[in-house]
Amino acid sequence: MIIEALDVPWVVLLSMDSFYKCLPPQVLTTQQQEQAAHNNFNFDHPDAFDFDLIVSTLKKLKQGKSVKVPVYDFTTHSRKKDWKTLYGANVIIFEGIMAFADKTLLELLDMKIFVDTDSDIRLVRRLRRDISERGRDIEGVIKQYNKFVKPAFDQYIQPTMRVADIVVPWGSGNTVAIDLIVQHMHSQLEERELSVRGSCAGICEDRVRAGCGAAVAALASAHQCHPLPRTLSVLKSTPQVRGMHTIIRDKETSRDEFIFYSKRLMRLLIEHALSFLPFQDCVVQTPQGQDYAGKCYAGKQITGVSILRAGETMEPALRAVCKDVRIGTILIQTNQLTGEPELHYLRLPKDISDDHVILMDCTVSTGAAAMMAVRVLLDHDVPEDKIFLLSLLMAEMGVHSVAYAFPRVRIITTAVDKRVNDLFRIIPGIGNFGDRYFGTDAAPDGSDEEEVASTS
Repeated sequence: MIIEALDVPWVVLLSMDSFYKCLPPQVLTTQQQEQAAHNNFNFDHPDAFDFDLIVSTLKKLKQGKSVKVPVYDFTTHSRKKDWKTLYGANVIIFEGIMAFADKTLLELLDMKIFVDTDSDIRLVRRLRRDISERGRDIEGVIKQYNKFVKPAFDQYIQPTMRVADIVVPWGSGNTVAIDLIVQHMHSQLEERELSVRGSCAGICEDRVRAGCGAAVAALASAHQCHPLPRTLSVLKSTPQVRGMHTIIRDKETSRDEFIFYSKRLMRLLIEHALSFLPFQDCVVQTPQGQDYAGKCYAGKQITGVSILRAGETMEPALRAVCKDVRIGTILIQTNQLTGEPELHYLRLPKDISDDHVILMDCTVSTGAAAMMAVRVLLDHDVPEDKIFLLSLLMAEMGVHSVAYAFPRVRIITTAVDKRVNDLFRIIPGIGNFGDRYFGTDAAPDGSDEEEVASTS
């Protein structure tokens, strides 16, 4: 409910459940494994959690770095082989029963919330969950509750209420408390303007079980009416450029003409973008033996990175004007259950950290996919001011979202449209660029590919 009410571009939910120590011999003893199998191991004790990993993970997330988060199997009491990758976000919500049990961890939390839940409700939740989701029997669940869970709550969890900034009774039913929390977080985000990328809220309860996905929604309301950022550069709208936009925006335009005029715009866009690269003075000799005082590129190398699939249509234009340019690709899609953008594929050239990176996506509506792509580049040590986001068409919301989170990224486009509708389609827009370019069927709702698959 907090995530939905926040209504900011990117929120990450990190659960303490992921950080239980696993049962293999290298972590727990044989005796502890046998105790766990018979509901005799205390999983509600601070020693059951890997606090070193929790602290290091949160520190990296707050720095905007990617992290590998373990996936815990409660049936086998062990970590699964495949870990989940998370990227730093505008807001990080960390929840768990022992969220306030470690002093170093407490220092990382900007707001500490204790959700005070009735003991009967906690027991009912545990019975339902452990029996239906974790394959336990009712006798074992009650035995574990009486022997470990309730005593641990009295000894380790309830006393941490005193370190909380806010105590919320009745959980998600307390809408007044949730509204106050959201208002405070909005004011903090506006005050910081996301200079601190991870505003980390700690939530402590017996268990927080709601499936809270951060649906990529509108830009924070505090920035919706602001002028377009200085880091944005829009290709001059000459009659020629306006004419090409008229052709590719026309729903009656044939696929051949759509491709032809899109390629022309891409070439102009990339030539325009290259003018923002650093240049230095240099002198060459002409065939007539005369000196010519000119300019030469002052960087090490230029690398293009396309956000699949529409972004790859810009690669030929980049290759046409940048000799020997290196190309990387990123595939980002939205999880339909959580609404979160997820990284599905990544291929980047080696030693990209010293390059100027041209990040390409044909349309950007909310900016979610573009923001995640920028975070991936930052995680590979590409300086923020060396990233150039190029798009044929952007919505004002997408421009604000990217600039709000990454004020040093250069944003370059051929046009900016005012609105995004409820389906995240740019209005008046260009339609589904990928489908129109590749000749594939449009999505059922007619939305642009990057606005559905990548929510960008």
